[in-house]
Amino acid sequence: MSRPTFEEFKKEALSNPEVKKEYDRLAPIFRIKKELLTARLKKGLTQEEVARRMKTSKSNISRLESLNNTYAPSLNTLIKYAEALDCEIEVVLK
Repeated sequence: MSRPTFEEFKKEALSNPEVKKEYDRLAPIFRIKKELLTARLKKGLTQEEVARRMKTSKSNISRLESLNNTYAPSLNTLIKYAEALDCEIEVVLK
């Protein structure tokens, strides 16, 4: 028996209403983390450089960007991160 692909696994998992609800609840956190990582890479900065600019540790930046946890950064942290990248934070409510 072959193992399902990730997409097959995801489709099956999201067919469970409780799993889908939690997935949807966490989606904004993961979108933010992807935006942070994308912005940092576009600026050509390392996690160490961002950490130095924010006066924090590389491990804090790693945790902030990690998609392997559900740590939700505070707005203040997001603002500091954006400032370290010479970017701005924009909040859009839909």
